[in-house]
Amino acid sequence: MPHSCWILTDGKTGMEIQCLGLAEALGLEPVVKRVQITKPWRWMPATWIRDPLSTLGSKGDHLAPPWPDLLIASGRQAVAPALAVREKSAGATFLVQIQNPAVDPSRFDLVVVPEHDRLEGPNVITSKGALGRITPDRLAAAAAEFAPRYDHLPHPRIAVLVGGDSKVFRMTAGIARDLAAGLARLCKEQGAGLMITPSRRTGPRNEAILRQALAGLPAEIWNGEGTNPYFGLLGLADAVVVTGDSVNMVSEAAGTGKPVFVVDLKGRSTKFARFHQSLREAGITRPFNGRLETWDYPRLAETERIAAAIRARLATRA
Repeated sequence: MPHSCWILTDGKTGMEIQCLGLAEALGLEPVVKRVQITKPWRWMPATWIRDPLSTLGSKGDHLAPPWPDLLIASGRQAVAPALAVREKSAGATFLVQIQNPAVDPSRFDLVVVPEHDRLEGPNVITSKGALGRITPDRLAAAAAEFAPRYDHLPHPRIAVLVGGDSKVFRMTAGIARDLAAGLARLCKEQGAGLMITPSRRTGPRNEAILRQALAGLPAEIWNGEGTNPYFGLLGLADAVVVTGDSVNMVSEAAGTGKPVFVVDLKGRSTKFARFHQSLREAGITRPFNGRLETWDYPRLAETERIAAAIRARLATRA
């Protein structure tokens, strides 16, 4: 196995989490590098940039030797500098790109993409959804840490992961009201306790709708202060309700092995549609309709599977 590992992204949380999850599954403690490509280079295809490392802005990290044994990169802004590191190391750095790099995959040692991207190649590995940091041990530890905060809630306890507006989807006030009404029914008709975490994309209006509709019910809505209880909610939950705007959140929910109910937002994406269809057909998720059901499925453990594939490829280089 490599002795040194870098993670390379432009700092977007969703990308960084996938890289961290993969590094952790490999048993490594990575050095996180966040880069900023300056204008006009950030708008150009990666293959057009002759000296990518010279285009890095002062607000991001600079990249210099000693080069890592393993570099895990994600996001298109990281493509050019990641390829430059591989070249400057004379191929000694094993380069893994997570998500479609929009350049020839053969330029990387390995490319990891979700199935719904439909990218193929001899060095391309597909995953059912996004990689992440969900493991049984992490969830158990987080559940123990946050149990005192949520012990007063009745069972079944439902983790509710609320996203919001994105480039593709919108969480309208109507959708927020419908979600709140469905969650209230879980409390009133099925005796459920709710553990809710909004995101920055949820927005003050939609969060206010949830708080108003659930006032007086056994529902705890995280206010953003203190330690993020996200892993704790997933560890403590008997089931998960999650908005469908985030492949990461839905994939993490599926990593628990617990029933996952998906809330559709307004918008349309062919890739997202393929992703959600694949999880429904695999018996992992069902639409949220304000009623609880129970079912079993093998928890989604794609990060561990991809890590095993990387170990096998690295072993051939030894």
